[in-house]
Amino acid sequence: MSKIAFIFPGQGAQYCGMGQDFYEQTRIGKETYDMASSLLGFDLPKLCFEKNDRLDITEYTQAAMVTTSIAMMRVLEAEKGIRPQVSAGLSLGEYCALAAAGVMSDADAIRTVRQRGILMQEAVPNGIGAMAAILALDALTIEEVLSGMEGVQIANYNCPGQIVISGKKEAVEAANEKLLAAGAKRALMLNVSGPFHSSMLTGAGEKLGEVLKGVEIKTPQIPYVANVTAQYVTDREMVKPLLKEQVYSSVRWQQSVETMVADGVDTFIEIGPGKTLAGFIKKITKDARVFNIEKLEDMDKLINFS
Repeated sequence: MSKIAFIFPGQGAQYCGMGQDFYEQTRIGKETYDMASSLLGFDLPKLCFEKNDRLDITEYTQAAMVTTSIAMMRVLEAEKGIRPQVSAGLSLGEYCALAAAGVMSDADAIRTVRQRGILMQEAVPNGIGAMAAILALDALTIEEVLSGMEGVQIANYNCPGQIVISGKKEAVEAANEKLLAAGAKRALMLNVSGPFHSSMLTGAGEKLGEVLKGVEIKTPQIPYVANVTAQYVTDREMVKPLLKEQVYSSVRWQQSVETMVADGVDTFIEIGPGKTLAGFIKKITKDARVFNIEKLEDMDKLINFS
């Protein structure tokens, strides 16, 4: 019997137009988008399915992404009867993992990420912070180079050969040069609106902690893996502190996948726009099955799933 993990992508996924078939062709999908529109006071389908400048703005991106992934998940569960034994999400995707684990209601996940997006957008003026992807250099070397620098840190341990750094723009640019000199194949500046998962967002994390005080957290029905620790969370008292810390801490995605594989997870179902996490997993482990759900037709891959 397979041990299944639902996994959810983060903000970097390309999703304009994604989810439209779930909205137009399924009752549950439509209800999820309509609920989000009612909660947030703007038209989520229009935001998600029509090209617009707001999709690149964090305060809108986060709500759109989580709504889309949750809608896809609920349709998958209802129509295929597939439920996970474990859940995890990269950065923003952790909120979908919380919904999958029964820790947070769909409505609270959507409401909270809307506030999270606003707080992160407001934390650092545009142009002050930056992020870069460092390719083909091991984590230990990157950690050693950054340990002697101020204003820059590892934001994401994505997979072997791909680590993202974040911080002050000048510090990130300087780090890129040092990491290239240390053997990195490439150092690519990312098109993002802020220095996410860096200490520059500590204030945003503290404010999110205040928002979370009003959110009901339930005991996980299944374990989920926290970005900050890359370990299972089964105690609801740990949820809010970890979500607050996640805003300004490294996302340990590679380590999270390794935790799940060590626990016997052999099947990962990525739910949401893009196939980014599937690509990471294939570089982390050769032994797992990976499926993607980003279109209704993708669920047909799971007809004979067991």
